[in-house]
Amino acid sequence: MQEALNHLGNGFAGLPPAETPLELERLRPVLLEVAERMRDNYPYHHPLYAGQMLKPPHPVARLAYALAQFINPNNHALDGGRASSALEKEAVAEIAAMLGWTTHLGHLTSGGTFANLEGLWIAGQLHPGKRILASSQAHYTHQRICGVLQIPFDSLGVDGAARIDLTGLEEELAKGDVGTVVVTLGTSAVGAVDPLHEILPLARRYGARVHGDAAYGGYFRLSQQLSGQAARAFEAFPELDSLALDPHKHGMQPYGCGSILFRDPEVGRFYKHDSPYTYFSSNELHLGEISLECSRAGASAVALWATQRLLPLVKGGELGQRLDKSLAAARALAQWLKERPQQWRLLYEPELDLVVWAAQGQSASEVSLRSQQIFERAAELDLHLAVTQVSQGLVWPELNWDVPRLACLRSCLMKPEHLEWLPQICSRLEQASIQ
Repeated sequence: MQEALNHLGNGFAGLPPAETPLELERLRPVLLEVAERMRDNYPYHHPLYAGQMLKPPHPVARLAYALAQFINPNNHALDGGRASSALEKEAVAEIAAMLGWTTHLGHLTSGGTFANLEGLWIAGQLHPGKRILASSQAHYTHQRICGVLQIPFDSLGVDGAARIDLTGLEEELAKGDVGTVVVTLGTSAVGAVDPLHEILPLARRYGARVHGDAAYGGYFRLSQQLSGQAARAFEAFPELDSLALDPHKHGMQPYGCGSILFRDPEVGRFYKHDSPYTYFSSNELHLGEISLECSRAGASAVALWATQRLLPLVKGGELGQRLDKSLAAARALAQWLKERPQQWRLLYEPELDLVVWAAQGQSASEVSLRSQQIFERAAELDLHLAVTQVSQGLVWPELNWDVPRLACLRSCLMKPEHLEWLPQICSRLEQASIQ
């Protein structure tokens, strides 16, 4: 790191000295206090954290981000982030190539929510007044975003695998007032993959666009181990109209790094605006000219570019192999659960690296109580899971549904190390389940 810092500093060696000395003795107690306060966290970095979608940044991303902070560029305009803007354009172009696109317009965002907001904003611009459809398992932000944008929105039912119901989708498309269908390629709740390969021809038949919410699952485009309908859905990525993807999930970036991409660069006309004080240093594209956000961290682009330079976005590459280990871990945990039917009930076959299951019980209220108890006992054993809820009718029809929603256990095995640690995870889960 010091060598890189020296090299960066040499690029400005012609300037008169203007260093601000570090007051290390003043910084030391504050940093130690920060470290003490930050200990009040779950161990997100450790393989025994197997709960929410939290994945540690790659070391090169951390270091590149820290290196960029010595400049602190702003990727709104080239005036504030010339080098980092170039790196952002290159990194986003590599993501577009991963999707199978030969043309694109895109940029980084602060996260998946804002990426989807821009995707749906463009959808509303292209089809004003027309509805946007998504499944009931799509992320809740889609409905909220449509409310903010004042775009009509409707939620559709799902099948037994938590994927959008195609019959209901066609019935809505046939009404002729649908502008865009949101396809979730890895739901946050259960990891379900909507059948993009079947939705695309339906949407085209009725003149609707297709926006992919792949904030969580998009990087599985690099996997060589996807199977069944999930594999066919990911093969259809090149035909999407737009896509949201979060590098701060499987792209191993610090938080604050999402992305939105459009296959047709012509949608850039909707972003067109003028700034009397920003876009004056270059006739090249300023990223603020194709983004709803203004100030954006150039350091995010630097970190992402560095990670993709170390781990290229190619099938069979190191990043894809890491994803395949996560898939293998999820499938192995699912198999372990199925081999113990007296104790556990696997609620969905994992399509990506997310597993949802419950302890056996006679009623939904009993199962929900046991799920919460196991969640708490597991945490005492340093195994950190998550709890989610599913509605009556989606799973487990023979269960006595004395309450309308079922609390169950959920693990996102995002770290490749989860595969090696699976015996430990299963052992501790077994201990936590003992009544």
